[in-house]
Amino acid sequence: MRPAPRILLALAFSALIAGCGGGGVRKQINPPRASIQQLTAQADGQWQLIVRLQNFSNVPTSFESVNAKLVVAGLEAGPITLSPAITIGPESADVVTTTITPAVTGKLVIASALASGQSVRYSVSGTIVTGDPKGNYSFTFDSTLNPAPGLPGVMR
Repeated sequence: MRPAPRILLALAFSALIAGCGGGGVRKQINPPRASIQQLTAQADGQWQLIVRLQNFSNVPTSFESVNAKLVVAGLEAGPITLSPAITIGPESADVVTTTITPAVTGKLVIASALASGQSVRYSVSGTIVTGDPKGNYSFTFDSTLNPAPGLPGVMR
């Protein structure tokens, strides 16, 4: 190959490679979600909740607040209000712990499920406010809580 075509080929290849740079991964912001990882019925009648916060975005997200309503077996169990002040990495999750005073109907449903070893359907819905990136997201999550073998008063 003569020098001129080599230079033209090298320039074309360099232009092709430069065009592939494109600025990296595009920032994708997706709505976060909260769910109940564990519910512990305490002796004083309160429930300790381990709430799982999930970041579906490809950038770290700082969680400022969660305001939600917990429903068990179709009955309102109580509000969940959190100010976690944590940052969760891209496409990751973390947990925060809170205590709530459940409604009597919720207490009865959970006590019955624990006593009989049965699962119970639940839903949690509300809003999550994030600081960076800034956002206010509605969410709903439905699932089942099951008694944890060997752990009295615990549902997962």
